[in-house]
Amino acid sequence: MRFLLLLVFVFSVSCSQAPLNPLDKALSSKNDKIRRVMDSLEQHEVQILFTEVSKGISKEPTFKDYQFQVNDSNYFYPASTVKFPIAILALEKLNEDNRFDRTTNFFVEGDSLTTTFASEIKKIFAVSDNQSSNRLFEYLGQNEINNRLKSKGIKARISHRLSTPNSDELTTKSLIFYINDSTTTPTQPIVNNSLQKLTINKLKKGKGYMDEGELINEPMDFSLKNYLPLTSLHNIMKQLIFPDIYPKHKQFHLTESDRTFLMEMMNISPRKAGYNSDEYYDSYVKFLVFGDDKEPIPDYIKIYNKIGYAYGYLTDCAYIKNNKTNKEYIITATVHTNKNSIYNDGVYETETIGIPFLAELGRQLVDMDE
Repeated sequence: MRFLLLLVFVFSVSCSQAPLNPLDKALSSKNDKIRRVMDSLEQHEVQILFTEVSKGISKEPTFKDYQFQVNDSNYFYPASTVKFPIAILALEKLNEDNRFDRTTNFFVEGDSLTTTFASEIKKIFAVSDNQSSNRLFEYLGQNEINNRLKSKGIKARISHRLSTPNSDELTTKSLIFYINDSTTTPTQPIVNNSLQKLTINKLKKGKGYMDEGELINEPMDFSLKNYLPLTSLHNIMKQLIFPDIYPKHKQFHLTESDRTFLMEMMNISPRKAGYNSDEYYDSYVKFLVFGDDKEPIPDYIKIYNKIGYAYGYLTDCAYIKNNKTNKEYIITATVHTNKNSIYNDGVYETETIGIPFLAELGRQLVDMDE
């Protein structure tokens, strides 16, 4: 009888200890790159979304979704990840005007560079060029970016350009398109609505910030900054990669040519885009899986992503395919590194804590077996 009771007890204990899901398993790793962050969760403001993508005989995708500490009401600074929807929406708007396409030459009023949407989008994904994104921002304006995202069910508030004076200027500049070598057509400036402050949690951060070389001893207020929560980034990736699972009004209206081009640019390495590989190594803007390794990324791993880092926040949104295992994943994660709690001073633990964490997290989640 005692033996039977012991068997029942052992069986009950084993049943109550369900195996960890892949995300919980990764975050419980003893690896130092994971532990340094997980042991100080409040400081590092970690949020993670992880999706395993499966395709059956019908090739219809199914998703297993996992999350950790995801809360759209807890603010983090999205940095350059906002360039991801801006690039998509610029192509979408361009497709609605049959006078131009992504290879039409243009310049922005007051800018000395003549370029194309194709060239600027390549720079956005190859090296996360700020001015390239700002040129597309002038084409769209705040109102149109936000309204287009809202119409597709995506929560966001894009309010400003990046790393430029008067970044939150409400009137956009004209774009001057070349119809041929001698004829140009300007777009009209767009007057956008006044910015409204965000009203979510954790908008005031740290104990001080630098302003034009002066330390301001009070928390930095992010209430007028860009807002693009983790769920929105993750859903933008799903809506781009798997459009057919969404109703028409939630799809991005891209030509197949533009969608293929966009995917190629999201995957392109800096060296393949023509940049010096010593300075712009393969993982320069790919934090997950390979971010802490400057060696070339293996050809059988395809990463389609957009990263962002500023004010100590590091974020990566990536669709990852392993062509040897035929497995696919979407990972969107953010981590914060600002030990001294001073913003805009350039002193962050990006290289020592942030990128190693995201790289190891990616390795723990993505099956790299050949």
